[in-house]
Amino acid sequence: MDVAVPNRRVDRIPAPLLFVLSGISMYVGAAMAVWLFGTASPSGVAWLRTLGAALILLAWRRPKAAAWRGRPLLLAGTFGVVTAGMNVLFYEAIARLPLGTAVALEFAGPVTVAALGSRGRRDIAVLLLVAAGVVAIADVRWEGSPAGVAFALGAAAAWAGYIVLGKRVAHAGNGIDGLAVGFAVATVVLSPLALGTGAVWGRADLLIMGAGVGLLSTVVPYVLDQVVLRRLGRARFAVLLALLPVTATVTGLVVLGQVPSVVEAVGILAVVAGVALRSSKQ
Repeated sequence: MDVAVPNRRVDRIPAPLLFVLSGISMYVGAAMAVWLFGTASPSGVAWLRTLGAALILLAWRRPKAAAWRGRPLLLAGTFGVVTAGMNVLFYEAIARLPLGTAVALEFAGPVTVAALGSRGRRDIAVLLLVAAGVVAIADVRWEGSPAGVAFALGAAAAWAGYIVLGKRVAHAGNGIDGLAVGFAVATVVLSPLALGTGAVWGRADLLIMGAGVGLLSTVVPYVLDQVVLRRLGRARFAVLLALLPVTATVTGLVVLGQVPSVVEAVGILAVVAGVALRSSKQ
C-alpha cells in the first residue's frame, strides 16, 4: 500500500527507531485497551478500536466513490473484517495473558506458516525454536488460562489471513483509502460487539480513550510501518519484526506491571529468535 507522508523530519529519523516507535504506539494502545476491560468487554473494546480507526481514517482520507463499489469494496471489506476479527481474538487473549506472552504466541502463526513454505535446515530450526517457545509459554499458562492461550493462537491464525489479504489489498493499489473503507465495513459487520461496550458511552473520558486505542494501535503504527517499508524494503523490515515481542513485554512490564516468569521469558526469546532467523532469509 502506498501512503505519502510529506514530512522531511520523519525521513531523518533512523528506520529502526521508527519501527520501535511504531511498536511502542501499538502496545501502549493495547495497554490502554486493558485499562478499558473493567468497563467494557475485550470484544467490545476491540470494536471501539475498529470504530475509532475507521472514523480517523475516513476523516483523513475521505475515500472516493469508486472505493465503495464492486471488487474494491469487497476486498477492502473482507480485509477489514479479518483484521478486526484478529484484534478481537488478541484482546480476548490479553484480557487473560500478559501482553508480551500473548504477542509471542500470536507471532507463532505467521512465522510457522512462512517456515512451512520450504524445508531447508534454517526453516527446521525456525520451527523448532518457535515450537519450543510456544510450548514453554503454553506450559506455564495452560493451567491458569487455557482460554487465553486458545485466543492467542486463534489470533495467530487470523494474522496469517491478514497477511494474505493485506498483500491483495496492496496489489490492488487502494492504499489507505482501502484501509479506511475496510474498517468502516468491519465496524458495521461487527456492530453486535458494541453491546459489550457498556458504560463507555456515558463517559467522555472513556470514549476518548477508546478513540485513542484506535489511533495508537492502528493508525499510527500503520503509517509508520509504511514509512519504514518505503525506506528499508521488505527483507530488512521483516527482520525488525523480531523487536515486537520484546517491545510488548517491556510495555507490559512498564505500563501494566506484568512481570514474565523465567520460563515465559525464555519462551518469548525463543519466538523472537525464530522470527529473526526466518525473517533474515527473506
